[in-house]
Amino acid sequence: MEKGNRMDKREIAAKITQKKEEIKNLIAQDNLEDAKKAREEMKNLQEKYDLLDEMEQEEGEGVKNQAAAGRVNEVKGKKNVVSALVNALRAGFKKKPIAKEDMEVLNTMKEGSDEEGGLTVPADISTTIKTLRRSEDALEMLVRREKTTKVKGSRVYEVNADSVPFDTVEEESEFPEVDTPVMRKVDYVIKKFGGILKSTYELLQDSDENIISYLTNWIAKKVKATRNALIIKRLNEMTEGFEIEATSVDDLKNIFNVELDPALVAGAKVLTNQSGFNWLDKLKDKDGNYILQKDVTNTSKRLLFGTYPVTVVSNKTIKKSADGKVPIYCGNFEEAITLFDRELLTIGISTEAGDLWKKDQTGIKVRERLDCEIVDDMAVFKAEIPADQISEPTKKYRRSELEAMTVDEIKQLATTKSYTITKTKKDEIIEEFITAQKG
Repeated sequence: MEKGNRMDKREIAAKITQKKEEIKNLIAQDNLEDAKKAREEMKNLQEKYDLLDEMEQEEGEGVKNQAAAGRVNEVKGKKNVVSALVNALRAGFKKKPIAKEDMEVLNTMKEGSDEEGGLTVPADISTTIKTLRRSEDALEMLVRREKTTKVKGSRVYEVNADSVPFDTVEEESEFPEVDTPVMRKVDYVIKKFGGILKSTYELLQDSDENIISYLTNWIAKKVKATRNALIIKRLNEMTEGFEIEATSVDDLKNIFNVELDPALVAGAKVLTNQSGFNWLDKLKDKDGNYILQKDVTNTSKRLLFGTYPVTVVSNKTIKKSADGKVPIYCGNFEEAITLFDRELLTIGISTEAGDLWKKDQTGIKVRERLDCEIVDDMAVFKAEIPADQISEPTKKYRRSELEAMTVDEIKQLATTKSYTITKTKKDEIIEEFITAQKG
């Protein structure tokens, strides 16, 4: 249902854009009567789009609000699952056996788990996590997503199917062989991704609902970050060595007009980070008009050249190159990459790993299973804005931001700012960086 609505919206949005161009052409031809009719048609399309959008927002916000408020739907069995899970966390922290009635509920959560075991996250909690992770900066919404129940397998895709037509067939004659399309076999191997949430005694003293709310939000953020990183990695792999320098509007137009196959342009989008968006947002065409325009279907969004939707993520998610270049990915991401999702989240509980016990913590180990593969490496191109083209306000880095970086990242950042770093320990490097930053 979700995918169908999204496709409907996309088609309607495309028709709205086409209708706008039709109206402009009719006005230019002084055909005001047909222009008025076309405008009424565009209004109807806009109403359809708004209705679909409102429905999706209402559905999504309902789940988000429940999670934010720490509420759990009172559906059959869920309250028991939540209580049993939280009780198990508390029992693990206190090094006590899990109560029999809780164990019976948890045993039902093992159904569907793989050979590595763990407790399968219940479907309704997984749904909440899925909704939370699909935020504005979730790159999985750009690519093709396929659910799989197998650990490994393959898919066969026809590349540029739109470009290979059927031949004419005469009556009572044999069907000719269609020109051989470009078929690409894509193998996938589901990999395990995961991490440990170190929950404190104070957290476990909270209500069951609030603990689950905290857990679902944490998992959603980690899952989104993982998927974003996988997709960006594939984008960089498929464009490595073929980067296009972008210093003007024309450089970007060349990508859509020449580099991308016309069959892919219809579904083309743009992906960049904050720095890239800042550069795009200041660009003007030869007539002095900004090349980024508001999306009539969603005023919070921007369209490149009034046509291609722009997705913006944090500079922390998409980083500059080593020489300070800022990437702008242009193309049809759905045709370029497929995310194979086993849709299986499992959790484990431990107080023994590492130094959890002496720090009064319980470890909640979370695993998910997926793969991300390139399908068509010609479906996306990577433009790079040279470092000398980037004009940004001088950023002051706070201690928390530096602590989140690796030592190499801090040193690299210091180099770009001409700071001299002589220390070797991370905390001392941070102090040296902050001192240099103060001037």
